[in-house]
Amino acid sequence: MHQKSKCMTDNSDNEVISIFKETNALLTGHFILRSGLRSGHFFQCAQVCQYMDKVTKLAELLINKLDIAKPNTIVSPAMGGLVLGQEIARQLNCRFIFLEKVNDKLALRRNFSLSDSDNVLLVEDVVTKGGRVAEALAIIQSTNCSVLAVTSLVDRSTEELDFGVPFQPLLKLDFPTYQPDQLPEELSEIEPTKPGS
Repeated sequence: MHQKSKCMTDNSDNEVISIFKETNALLTGHFILRSGLRSGHFFQCAQVCQYMDKVTKLAELLINKLDIAKPNTIVSPAMGGLVLGQEIARQLNCRFIFLEKVNDKLALRRNFSLSDSDNVLLVEDVVTKGGRVAEALAIIQSTNCSVLAVTSLVDRSTEELDFGVPFQPLLKLDFPTYQPDQLPEELSEIEPTKPGS
């Protein structure tokens, strides 16, 4: 697992965007993001995850982009990161576990456990402000495992994120986001929706 050249990165970015378009994963309208921010664009990971050949390819591209030691455990927060995380684990021949929501907070359940023998890659679908990643990392880091990095299909953050470990997304999408009381006119005229990822 190593960093590719700039040319190869640009080509993989184009391939990723093409996959998103083919699967109708990039939506336009007025969306309420998980972070509470608003946007005229939404990346709906579930659309891509309908097609396992696309998931296989995206996982392959993401693995090729990672510049970390090989993990032996993949962890994903439910629901968005599950399909991608499991496919990455399959391709890397790793163990796969997931965090799930309990009373609207992430939790490690189902007798899943982490120990000092686990070298973890945290896999998410979309990162906007990083709140769910930070919540997942707090749970993972409360164990004795080693967290190698965080990765996601899409990084749509508008500020630099610092998780205390490397963050290596597959694709950076620079769509503007807005506070609900600071919407541009074109968004304020559209009824907002809150699609799932």
